[in-house]
Amino acid sequence: MSVTRREFLLSATWTAVASAALPLAVTGNNHAASAFDSLDWVSVRAQFNLSPDYIHLASFYIASHPRPVREAIEKYRKAIDENPYLVVKQGRFEMATRICEAAAAYSGGKANEYAITPNTTTGLALIYNGLLLKRGQEILTTVHDHYAHHESIRFATEKYGTSWRRIALYGQSSTATEDEIIGRLVKAIQPNTRVVGITWVHSSSGIRLPVRKIADALGEINRHRDNSDRILLVVDGVHGYGAVDESLPELGCDFLAAGTHKWLFAPRGTGIVWARDAAWAQIRPTIPSFISHELIEAWLKDEVLKGPTRADWVSPGGFFAYEHQWAMADAFQFHKTISRARIAARIADLNSLCREGLAKIPRVTLHTPRDNQLAAGIICFEVAGMTPEAVVDKLLERHIIASVTPYAKPYARIAFGIMNTPEEVTVVLQAIADLSDK
Repeated sequence: MSVTRREFLLSATWTAVASAALPLAVTGNNHAASAFDSLDWVSVRAQFNLSPDYIHLASFYIASHPRPVREAIEKYRKAIDENPYLVVKQGRFEMATRICEAAAAYSGGKANEYAITPNTTTGLALIYNGLLLKRGQEILTTVHDHYAHHESIRFATEKYGTSWRRIALYGQSSTATEDEIIGRLVKAIQPNTRVVGITWVHSSSGIRLPVRKIADALGEINRHRDNSDRILLVVDGVHGYGAVDESLPELGCDFLAAGTHKWLFAPRGTGIVWARDAAWAQIRPTIPSFISHELIEAWLKDEVLKGPTRADWVSPGGFFAYEHQWAMADAFQFHKTISRARIAARIADLNSLCREGLAKIPRVTLHTPRDNQLAAGIICFEVAGMTPEAVVDKLLERHIIASVTPYAKPYARIAFGIMNTPEEVTVVLQAIADLSDK
């Protein structure tokens, strides 16, 4: 896109403004940043302003911002308040690039493979609504997925005159196996199945699907199909993204949508969709993008841009809380500083310790697999004789924050993150044991 004198001046002004507004947490030019020890879990916990009066086991629902993210939000807010037009006019382009580069540095792939969204729901809707489906084709999904996933599929199929089916991947979540999951899915594939939609980590049971192996199984089927009938794998990744040590390109899926305001501790109202170029070419944008120079330039010339869709075309436009959106990059950096592998190991260790303890408590039924390969950070359970709501209420009386799964068959639900400790696991297990004795 050619740069006019006015745009050059705006860019120069943005550079001057941004030098004061941009990443304090990334550059580390302050005492608080230098005091943070990413190898010390006590220091990591200290980055969050969580009330010390509670044990917080629902941070996967919506997260507390760690210090680097809080400081970034405040810095961007201050810059926008001082110079709203100058900062936002150029910053929405510059910062979109920075966010996508940070996402790729943390979770793999290339920066131009990431679209920026407000949340998982929007990401799923953009994928399904944008798919180039033909009448007679179907979307296959599961009974285990969230309301937002099912409704995104339903809206798309009603629009395009296609169909959709839901299947169960296992009989009982706590005893499910990879072979059972993959076998049931493959058996359900029909000649007209064009899309498979799954959830990486089920918020209904805590089970983690073997996405890579599912992708491999679908790849075998796709070897015998034309490209226009190739099965696309769409993943709701929100409860795996930031909790599991996986590079997104290595998962093998075609699309992954995830909010970043849960396990990644990014600002509220932020998320991503990842896909390779070949997958982006399979959909069309739904909402006009404000960060694609190509689309804007085509509109200025009264032209329709030809060629395959790219990720920045799909990033929804409109104005956002930019101080929140831009601080996504600082959240990725915070995670990267601690390391994806260490975070995943910490989450696995704490939740495995809790699952093993719950399995030993009489009158408690654990619905999440004990095998770390089929679990992540969410734990679902029942206490005999008590409703899930009653369990959550009783735990809250002991200053333990849990939640109830929002599904037709509800369970009590807890999740230990990097802000939690092994000592808190012990306290929680004792509290649940006390409930089971009553």
